[in-house]
Amino acid sequence: MSWFEAVVLGLLQGLTEFLPISSSAHLRVFSALAGWDDPGAAFTAVTQLGTEAAVLIYFRKDIAAIVRAWTLSLVKKEHRGDPNARMGWFVIAGSVPICVLGVTFQHSIETALRDLRIIGTTLIVFGLVLAFADRYAAARRPRPISELTLPHALGYGFAQSLALIPGVSRSGGTISAGLLLGYGREAAARFSFLLAIPAVLASGALELFEIGEGPAPAWGPTLLATAIAFVVGYAAIAWFLKYISTHTFTPFVLYRVALGLLILGLVGFGVLGPDAGAVE
Repeated sequence: MSWFEAVVLGLLQGLTEFLPISSSAHLRVFSALAGWDDPGAAFTAVTQLGTEAAVLIYFRKDIAAIVRAWTLSLVKKEHRGDPNARMGWFVIAGSVPICVLGVTFQHSIETALRDLRIIGTTLIVFGLVLAFADRYAAARRPRPISELTLPHALGYGFAQSLALIPGVSRSGGTISAGLLLGYGREAAARFSFLLAIPAVLASGALELFEIGEGPAPAWGPTLLATAIAFVVGYAAIAWFLKYISTHTFTPFVLYRVALGLLILGLVGFGVLGPDAGAVE
């Protein structure tokens, strides 16, 4: 991977990680269109550490309150009813599905599921799911995040695990689940971002050992892309949360469907092979 590729892919990662349009799909598809090698699952996971660092800083007050209350609840019974302590348990519970499925299907995630036909299809299908969820939630009184329950946290968790498939989108899947469970757009997005922290940090830490080995990009370009993703990702969080407070997800749905159709069309007409850019 060249330094120029690292800059472009870092920008893409930062711009798309928190929008419901799938950052992993964009890294994979843009590389194929540019004639570059597939950056791979390891590169994607490590650059997500940059965007997750942006989450940690942006939500630092919320996270500090959750960690403190959860820790106290372990030793003091009177703190177990604290909403922040309960939120800590909900994040842990919601992280279990993606951890289990990620380990179980790691090989498929890194190989077969990066097929461009799969990515194009998931962009379209889950874009339509997001559209339905947004319309469904708009017709009901939005639940505040304070009404989150354990079953709902697990529902978020299983939706997050679908993001192991490039094209689904971690934020898109979990936000769709939140909307279908009756939560408002901002509440669904906030828990989506908090829920991603354990899974992304764990995945990135595991894949750190792959950087520089085999087909994975070298350390230098990967670190540059990660730093860029952090800066751009922080700005993207602030913009996205402000945007959805007054707007629907329709533009993201239309973009997903258009991109998915473009990918399927390019593959169908032989402009791109389904495994374009794949590195053996």
